[in-house]
Amino acid sequence: MKRPDLPDRMLVWIVGAAALAVAGWFALRPALRVSWSTPGSPELYIAGVLGALLLLVSLVFVVVKRSGHGSLAPAWFIAHILCGTLGTVLVVIHSAGFMRRPPALLLLALLGLIVLGVWARVRLSARMAATFASKQRGFAPVAQKDRAALAAVIERKRALLASLDFVAQEATFSPTLVHWVRSPRVSAQYASLIRVENDLIGTRTSVGMQQAWWRPLHLALAYVFVLGLAIHVITVTFFAGYVAGGEPITWWHLTAW
Repeated sequence: MKRPDLPDRMLVWIVGAAALAVAGWFALRPALRVSWSTPGSPELYIAGVLGALLLLVSLVFVVVKRSGHGSLAPAWFIAHILCGTLGTVLVVIHSAGFMRRPPALLLLALLGLIVLGVWARVRLSARMAATFASKQRGFAPVAQKDRAALAAVIERKRALLASLDFVAQEATFSPTLVHWVRSPRVSAQYASLIRVENDLIGTRTSVGMQQAWWRPLHLALAYVFVLGLAIHVITVTFFAGYVAGGEPITWWHLTAW
C-alpha cells in the first residue's frame, strides 16, 4: 500500500485556507444573528465543543507514535493536521473575538503550535533528514571521568530493559505506550537514564538549537493547551456563575457556582 503523505505545499494551503476562513467569518459576522457574537450562546457553545473534540482527535497522533504502531503514524499525522486546523477555526469562532479574557491564552497556544509545526515541517524537516542520513560526528567528547558514569548508565539501562522488553536492544530501545502502561515506574526510570545518557554524550548540543528545541517547545505548548482546555471545561461546567460574572448563563452547565 502507498504510504499516506501530505506534501508541504498542501499543508501551507490548508493553513492558509483556515486563516482565510477565520478572516471571512469575522467579516460576515456583523450580518449574522446576535447570538453568533454573544459568548456562551448555544451556537458558539456547540462550535467550541466540536472544536475541542477535533483538537483532542489530533492528539491521537502522539499516542499512535508512542504505541509502537509506526505504520499508522503517517495517516494519523494527516488527521493531526486536518483535525487540528479545523478545530482551531471552530475554537476561534467560539471565542467570539473576546481576546481580553483568560481563555484567549488557549488561542495563543494554538497559534504557536500551528506556526511552529508548519515551520518545522516546511523548513526544518530537510535539515533533520540530512542529520539522520549522515554519520554523526558532532557528539561532544566524553571526558574520562564521565566514561565510567556513562558505562554505569548503560549497565543500568540493560538491567531495566530485561524487565521491559528482553528481546530489545539497549542502543535503540525507547519505552512505548505499552511499556508505560504495564510498567510505569520502570519506564520512568529508563526514560530518566536516557536523558542522563544524552547529557553525557551531548546529544542535544550535537545539532543546532532549532533542531534540539523545536519539539520540546511544541510539546510544551500542547501541554499548556490541554491543561488550559481542561480548566476551561471545568469552570464553564461547574462554575458557570463565576464565569458569567453576573450575566445570564446561556450555555449548558451542571452547577452555577
